[in-house]
This record gives sequence, C-alpha cells and structure tokens, in this order.
Amino acid sequence: MNTEKTILSVSQLNRRAKQLLETHLPLIWVSGEISNLVKHSSGHWYFSLKDAHAQVRCAMFRNANQRVRFHVESGQQVVLRVRVSLFESRGEYQLIAEHLDLAGTGLLQQQYEALKAKLRQEGLFEESRKQSLPEFPQHIGVITSPTGAAIHDIISVLKRRYPIAPVTLFPVSVQGEQATPDIINALTKAQTFNRCDVLIIGRGGGSIEDLWAFNNEALARAIAACRIPIISAVGHEMDFTIADFVADQRAPTPSASAEIITPDISEWFQLLDYYQERLVYLYRSNIQAKQQTLQSLSQRLRHPGERIQLQRQQLNYVKQALYQTVTSRIEKEKHTFEQKQLRLQLFHPCDRIQKERSSLSLLVQRLYQAANTQLEKQQQRLAQQASLLSAISPLNVLARGYSLSLQKNGELIKQSQQVKIGDEITTTLASGSIESVIKKVSL
Repeated sequence: MNTEKTILSVSQLNRRAKQLLETHLPLIWVSGEISNLVKHSSGHWYFSLKDAHAQVRCAMFRNANQRVRFHVESGQQVVLRVRVSLFESRGEYQLIAEHLDLAGTGLLQQQYEALKAKLRQEGLFEESRKQSLPEFPQHIGVITSPTGAAIHDIISVLKRRYPIAPVTLFPVSVQGEQATPDIINALTKAQTFNRCDVLIIGRGGGSIEDLWAFNNEALARAIAACRIPIISAVGHEMDFTIADFVADQRAPTPSASAEIITPDISEWFQLLDYYQERLVYLYRSNIQAKQQTLQSLSQRLRHPGERIQLQRQQLNYVKQALYQTVTSRIEKEKHTFEQKQLRLQLFHPCDRIQKERSSLSLLVQRLYQAANTQLEKQQQRLAQQASLLSAISPLNVLARGYSLSLQKNGELIKQSQQVKIGDEITTTLASGSIESVIKKVSL
C-alpha cells in the first residue's frame, strides 16, 4: 500500500511552528534576568532573558519600549508580558515583549492596579457609600503596631488637640504575611467592642512590599463592610494603598489622621472664653440698666408728706375760691340794693317804699338764706374732702400704732433687704421718733 509523503521545506516548517506558537500561546508573563542587551539604532531592543537553568531570546520593539519609564540594563531582574513567536530565518523561538517592569515591584504594581480596577468597578471607592466622620469623637480606636512610630505620632497629636477622648489600641502586625489577618481580626474586635465611633488604620512609610498588607482584597472588603467610620493613614503623603481608596477618608500621614478626626480643643477654649466674657458684659449691662431704672423710679417717688402738703394747698385754694365767690355775690347784691335804694329815694313814694322795703327785706333774707345754704354746701364738701384726706393720711396710720422707718438718707424702708447689720435708722411714731441701730436682719 502506497502512502503519499508530505515533505516540508525548512521555511515551511518554521512558518508552521511560528503559527502554532502564536496561535496556541496567549499573552503570558515571564520573569528573569536581562543579559546581552542591545539597543539598536532603529529603536528596537534585543536581549536574552535567563534564569539559573535556561535562557530565551527576546525582542522589544520601539513602539513598546517607549512606554518603559526606567533605565533598562543587563543584570536587572524583570517581569515581561510577552507573545511567544519564532524567528523563521534561524529557526529560533523568541519572546516579543509588550510590557516590561522590574521584578518584585513591577509585579506587585500590576497586582495592585488589577485589584484597584476590580474594586473600583464594584463601586467600593464611591463617595456615596462612605460614612461621615464624627465631629466630636467620643472614643477613638487605633489599629496599628504597638511599637511603630505611627502610634506615638497619633497619641501625641490626640493629647495636644483633643485629650478628652479615650483611645483604644488594637495592636496588629503591619508588615508580613500575618499583617492582613491581624488587621481584619482587629476590625472585628473593634466592632464587637462597640465603644469606638471612629477608627484609624495606619502605619509609617515604606516600600510597596512593606505596605503590601494594605493592598489585600479581603482587607479592602472588611474595611468597606465595617459599620464604624474608618480613616486610612498608611505610609507617607505620596503612598496610596487599596485601603486608602476603600476607607471613609484618607490621611496623608498617621499624624494627619489624628488632626482630621479631632477638633482643636484650644480653639474651643478660646471660643468659650469669648462667650464667657460676652455673658459677663451682658449681665453687667443688664444690672446697670436696672439700677438706672430703679434710680429713676426712686427720684419720681414722692414722700407721703409731700402729698399731704399738696392736698392742703388744694384745700386752701378751694376755701379761698369759695370765700371769693360768696363775697363777690354779697357785694353784687349790696350794689343792687344800693341802686334800688337810690331809685326809691328819687321817687320817694311811701307806700311803694314800704312795699319795696318789705320786698327788700324778703330778698335780703332769701339772699342770706341762699348764701348760708351755699356756704353750708361748700363747708360740707370741704369737710368731706378733709375727711378723705384724713383717711389716707399717714398720720392717722401712725395714730393707730403703726410707724415709719427711714434710712439715714430719708429713704422709706419697705423690705428687710434694704438694710444691713449696723445701719442707723429713724422710726417715726404717732408722737415723736426713735433712733435705732440694726442688729439683726430677717428675710
């Protein structure tokens, strides 16, 4: 039985091998040491990537190596993202590099960026889901190393700015494999503790490897799920970790985190001093206004003796007016009588005179009766007013056994608060007065 043989040329073989490699091997990451690096005038780079047991040829073309942000040289440990291919003319397979990072840092940076993108897409960085920090924290929790510089910086700032809030340290490792489980466990303890109303998670600065515990996905989700507001203070101002993006707020340093979550108590003391001075000023102003009002009322208040004197003057005025009225009336009647008498003398009729005399006598009698009646009415009215004045006169009150006590300045004493022990007072009685010295005051 004859079988037809397929015979390939070397070029065909290499082309098929190249197609097979490029088709069945996707983009992969490879790490190793650069050796025999050649940077060609065309801008392309050619080098070998090796480890302790093997090596492979690599090429990185100009459009790809222009994105590398550090100086590349032989002897560096690197991580490459490559396509596997074959150089047909030589029959050598090679790696076509599309991305190059230093080993360690570069790989970690890739993992960091990948996790950052994943959590951002899930919405864990959204401001809408983050909690507000308390304006006046009642109890502060700190999750950090008990021996690191971060805890000392935080405590120092808290003592200076806000010493009234208690601080609870949840000690953890902040570097190494045990750091992430420690921090997650501390978050659980802080929530079970149920006293802290804000938490600080932090440590001092370091390399990306030193801070790697804070770029953990499990820790990021634990921070996002924590019901206590969290401020992340990891590393220095230029260091950013996944914990910073997930936390409710980021602080550039541990010291800054203590400043962010606390008010400056010295500023509050200054504000309280201002309010105290303001209250004292208003209180004194109010007292001064009341004293001025009291002084004004005291000046307007008249002594009862002055009122009695005024009533007496009014009574004398009424008497005088009454006397003038009666006298004027009598004078007027006398004048009328004289005129009529003159007229009688002119006519001199005896009978008429006699009748007129009788009529005149009657008129005079009626006049005197009217005058007497008017005078009696005025006297009765005068007596009523005198009785009314007598009824309200303090002298009658004194006559009933009461007395009036006056201070040395003549002010009437109405309340025991007006005098104090040792004051001299004058007590006026119905008859005479008494000088006394206060020995006891009862409220």
